[in-house]
Amino acid sequence: MKAIYQTKATASAGRNGNVATDDGKLSLSLSYPKEMGGSGEFTNPEQLFAAGYSACFSNAILHVAREKKLTLSLAPVTATVTIGVREEGGFGLTASLSVTLDLPQEQAEQLVKTAHQVCPYSNAVRGNIDVALTVNDRLI
Repeated sequence: MKAIYQTKATASAGRNGNVATDDGKLSLSLSYPKEMGGSGEFTNPEQLFAAGYSACFSNAILHVAREKKLTLSLAPVTATVTIGVREEGGFGLTASLSVTLDLPQEQAEQLVKTAHQVCPYSNAVRGNIDVALTVNDRLI
């Protein structure tokens, strides 16, 4: 892979600490969500992952649309990330991406399928976590 950008973040005390990027643009307190026995006072890694994945996937859709000469200025994506206990031990994640596009359904679905092949987050998790795709309220 030819690198085009690199960033660095450091977490101080796991889920009940702080996480910050080396450039100082991001610095957040973390806490366990209430559902996992924590205070839920601050953000958590799953929320950060959902935010990053939704932004990246939205951009992948817009990128593919530009390549296909489609006029598309918005590509809303809601990422839902779930953490749970794996049957074989340890913890695992699942994700679902819900996309709303102002395009004919078949065209919207094809665009999202292509974006799923382009998005670096999708490429990173492929084969590791289940990702469900929904386009205009239809599971694809």
